[in-house]
Amino acid sequence: MKANVNGIELNYEVSGKEGAPWLVFSHSLACNVRMWDPTIAAFKDHYRILNYDMRGHGESAAPNGAYTLDMLADDVLGLMKELKIERCKYIGLSIGGMIGQTLALRQTGKFEKMVLADTGHSQPPEAIKQWEERIKIAQAQGMKALVPSTMERWFTAAFRESAPAKKIAGIIAATPVNGYVGCGQAIMKLNTTARLKEIKVPVLAITGESDPSAGATKYIGENVPGAKFVSISQAAHIANVEQPEKFNQALRDFL
Repeated sequence: MKANVNGIELNYEVSGKEGAPWLVFSHSLACNVRMWDPTIAAFKDHYRILNYDMRGHGESAAPNGAYTLDMLADDVLGLMKELKIERCKYIGLSIGGMIGQTLALRQTGKFEKMVLADTGHSQPPEAIKQWEERIKIAQAQGMKALVPSTMERWFTAAFRESAPAKKIAGIIAATPVNGYVGCGQAIMKLNTTARLKEIKVPVLAITGESDPSAGATKYIGENVPGAKFVSISQAAHIANVEQPEKFNQALRDFL
């Protein structure tokens, strides 16, 4: 389904049990709604679910220019308004978790609980340099050129050749360059470190133990008041795909 939100067309899916509490899912950079398939399958019998393609991804519009985390957060709020979602539990992975922090810090009262998965709270100079290099590659060579290095970060070596991992590789390659660049520029401006203590909503910080951002996710878990931290063994960045049962159990325990 499509909705006009904040001046662009966003693609979304609604599934699950009519009248049940809402879950809202927000995917990683260079992914789309399909990233959440193994998670949604485990929760659709007990929740009403909104799963959407972030601007610049999947079947959503991919406008040119830099995006911001506030802009991406406004997209979530706009979709919730469109669907008359008054309250929800939010699950965001990677940039989805950064959007989640942005939403939580606004303290809108719309979020009952928040899962911040495989995500960070700042971008040090060396990370910004890496993003600049990735953006240059995407602009010069297209997204396929970024697939091998992205897969190395996103999955453990043992999982990389599996069918679920290869499905994600295809999604990365198909991501619009505009969307990757726009969201990459939003990530480069991430800096919630000093404000984590202001987050009032209950938070689960969850990470694959082999994720390059595992330390940053743990920091979130240690610095958001009352937050819970979970590390998943034998998983890297896209932990819900690599270890779906462990990821889903942690969500179940928290939700």
